[in-house]
Amino acid sequence: MRKINLFILLTALAISCTETNKEETQDELFARLDTEIQQNSKAYSTLEEATKTIGHRLTGSENGAKAEEYTFNKFKEYGFEDVKYQTFEVEAWARDQVTLDINNEPVKVVTLGHSPVQAEVTGEIVDMGNGLKADYLVNSEAVKGKIALVYISILEGSEEGLTNLHRSEKTALAIKYGAIGIIIINQVPNGVLLTGTASVTGELITIPAVCIGMEDGMALKETLKTSKATAEIKMTNKSEVIKARNVVATLRGSEIPEEEIFIGGHLDSWDLATGAIDNGIGSFAVLDIARAFKANKLQPKRTVKFVMFMGEEQGLLGSKHLVNEAIASKTIDNIKYMMNLDMSGNPIGMNAGGQLDDENFFKDLGAAIQKHDTVYQNNFSNKSGLHSDHQPFMLEGVPILSVHSNLDRSIYGCYHSDCDDFNLVNKEHITNTARFGTMMLYGLANAEKLPATKMDSETTKEFMIKNNLKEKLIIGGDWKWDE
Repeated sequence: MRKINLFILLTALAISCTETNKEETQDELFARLDTEIQQNSKAYSTLEEATKTIGHRLTGSENGAKAEEYTFNKFKEYGFEDVKYQTFEVEAWARDQVTLDINNEPVKVVTLGHSPVQAEVTGEIVDMGNGLKADYLVNSEAVKGKIALVYISILEGSEEGLTNLHRSEKTALAIKYGAIGIIIINQVPNGVLLTGTASVTGELITIPAVCIGMEDGMALKETLKTSKATAEIKMTNKSEVIKARNVVATLRGSEIPEEEIFIGGHLDSWDLATGAIDNGIGSFAVLDIARAFKANKLQPKRTVKFVMFMGEEQGLLGSKHLVNEAIASKTIDNIKYMMNLDMSGNPIGMNAGGQLDDENFFKDLGAAIQKHDTVYQNNFSNKSGLHSDHQPFMLEGVPILSVHSNLDRSIYGCYHSDCDDFNLVNKEHITNTARFGTMMLYGLANAEKLPATKMDSETTKEFMIKNNLKEKLIIGGDWKWDE
């Protein structure tokens, strides 16, 4: 009888151990992640704390250094042992004083980044419409020795199908055609002024660049239809070479650690406000995704690197440095994917840039996420743009991943302006970024086979052309293919 009881006991223990060691399904894992993040997410609270205690996060400033230290310490607090600063030298730029008089009347104005350290110019204003290449080709001498006036977006009533350019690219065109200054009209009503870099390289530009409000700009355009106008721009700025730091936390892969998946967001911001939306909601979501990986003991097959990039606003300086270092150390081929969160929030889908071998991978992953919350709509696209930290990776053929955001449209009026503060942040939206972003990242890092591989040079070139990026890359000096 004792032998029978012993046999029953051992059998029960074996069954219990088998059940205990039963591998967790993806659906069970995602449910566990979803519950934990909804209960414990710190994305909202850490961003609130940072905006209150640090303020803006301008690269090269004392505040910027505090933000670097804050996130470094948070990675450590969340359990990461391998956290490093990646130091790089940057020509830091900061605004000082600026005035704009039009026909001897002062106009409210803000300086655009990387304008000269000192400038004082007076000249006739020439309306160059949208500031695209086509606007200059009508009369290539129109702005020579004069001040260009351009709209930051595409004007209503313009020819259909026009592709807009970044403010830095519009400035580069004005310089190319001989302008001595540029005035950019913002598209946001109620006198909101926008800042941001006017340099495609992150180096100082040769002419003063300023932004004026939409109402002032449109009134000026009307004046120029019937009469001439003269502008006087005076400014001083600060520029010096300093050291800034990317912050990189590494979680080593369990099976193929030599393959690396990067996820990042730019920590730096402009100095007119606290940069809560651009890019607090992205970078602090990355920080919380890192927390969730540690809190839930996630150990994917591939190594994951969580990066807080600095210098994005001043020309993608931190991400360019990281990629250049990988090229120099011959580890660029280890980087298999780059996921970028820039002004990202409340995701409803994914964008996978690159040459996909398996588009269904992301659709299936999205369907698995959608099971847990139909807020996520499983939208999908395969395209790319420029001017965020994915760009240096993409130009080396690295596949990229980003999200389709579903944020309140009203917040975008504060882009790069003095109203980009924490009051714009929606707790549910930033938590959703952490929830769905954790599932996306784990699904990718733990995949049996990645859905895309690094593109060779010719394929990368064709991808750039397909996405209408060639002209912009040429203007920015980043087109590396000979014709």
